[in-house]
Amino acid sequence: MFNTLPKHLTGTLLLAGVLSGCTLAPTYVRPEAPVAGSYPAAAEGKAQLDAVELGWREFFPDQRLQALIASALENNRDLRTAALNIEEARAQYGITAADALPNFNGNFSRTRGRTASDQLVPGQPAVGTAYAVGLNMTAFELDFFGRVRSLKDAALATYLATEEAKQSAQISLISQVAQAYLTEQSYAEQQRLAQQTLDSRLDDYKLDKMRFEVGASSALDLRNSETLVQSARVSLATLVRQREQATNALVLLVGKPLGDLPAPQSLSDEKIVTDIPAGLPSDLLNRRPDIRQAEQQLRSANANIGAARAAFFPTISLTAGIGNSSTSLGSLFSAGSRTWSFVPQLTLPIFEGGRNRANLSLSEIRKNLAIANYEKTIQSAFREVSDALVARGTLEEQLAAQDAFLKAQEERVKLTDLRYKNGIASSTDRLNAQRDLFSAQQSLIQTRQLRLNNAIDLYRSLGGGLNENTVTTKS
Repeated sequence: MFNTLPKHLTGTLLLAGVLSGCTLAPTYVRPEAPVAGSYPAAAEGKAQLDAVELGWREFFPDQRLQALIASALENNRDLRTAALNIEEARAQYGITAADALPNFNGNFSRTRGRTASDQLVPGQPAVGTAYAVGLNMTAFELDFFGRVRSLKDAALATYLATEEAKQSAQISLISQVAQAYLTEQSYAEQQRLAQQTLDSRLDDYKLDKMRFEVGASSALDLRNSETLVQSARVSLATLVRQREQATNALVLLVGKPLGDLPAPQSLSDEKIVTDIPAGLPSDLLNRRPDIRQAEQQLRSANANIGAARAAFFPTISLTAGIGNSSTSLGSLFSAGSRTWSFVPQLTLPIFEGGRNRANLSLSEIRKNLAIANYEKTIQSAFREVSDALVARGTLEEQLAAQDAFLKAQEERVKLTDLRYKNGIASSTDRLNAQRDLFSAQQSLIQTRQLRLNNAIDLYRSLGGGLNENTVTTKS
């Protein structure tokens, strides 16, 4: 009979392998994208590469910014956490996948015991020793109804979702570093402007004080000039604080002190690609990793329904073993010492207090939640792209208008100064003109930052930032 065990066991395992491909999970169907077929604002201009193919080194040509992004990708703790989450999900998937395979254990045992005197066989000692060695397969579930298969599919989808989450975190990190860099540079340029303005106003104040001392101007003129100086000092102190705080935020994103970096470029000189074609909203389903992550989470919830359904059906498990047993260690492997066991077990759920039905209902509810989350993720992505496209069309006009406004303010200051020196304009007119000029200069810097931030927003919302260098397609 020992020779028949491998046939029984092999046949049973082969049958389990064939039936393990079955599953009670619903057939997965991707939900329809709940968005319009086109964006409200059409993309102007065309480019040879879309955002996904365009590497971030090509999109951000500033070498200082490139160094910051490279350092952040290596040292940022949030991105490192996302990578560790992938490792965790991969390990969990390996544990779940192992349940689909039989587990074999080798064992050796030595048992020593005493037999009761009324149970002794004549000639048998009261104290005896037994040795056993063998190979056992413990409680291997024959997955006839796909419970283990469904759990494996759910674990795989969860693992893939964490992969997508890391890619989404990388895209977000690159855009955050770029925008934090622009914020720091904007404050730096405004700080230099405030310092230049303060120096200029101090010179004007000295002249106004000399004019007042010789009686060429009134005390009001002197106080107006002093007001301009103190206003510039307030602005300078504020910008110094804001720049330092922006630098701290950048250091946190980069993950280490900034150190030696290439010289920064002016916001007016920085050439960041802005004419990225938006494509169709349906493209976002494959471009955006956060959408792919939400879909993998939906697949996982769908597979868990199969596991919940399988709980209503019998569970069939198999325990088997083969080995040798003897009362003497020397005769453990002699003829006649071989043993084997083959124990199939069927467990049929009869009464479980509604647990299985509630678990199935919970799985279906979680799937519906996953569908809602998937659809909301698509809608959010659609809005982000739409907002970026709308802003791109208006920010260029705003920047041109702001530049023209600054030139007009500069001419106004020149004319007001000339009229003030000739005694036609008052010191109040001169005060207002210089304040408006400083405000217009700051607004121009801020508008340039907004335009560049908009380019980054569009690049991120279209899924750009996964590649370091531009993807080249062979013709």
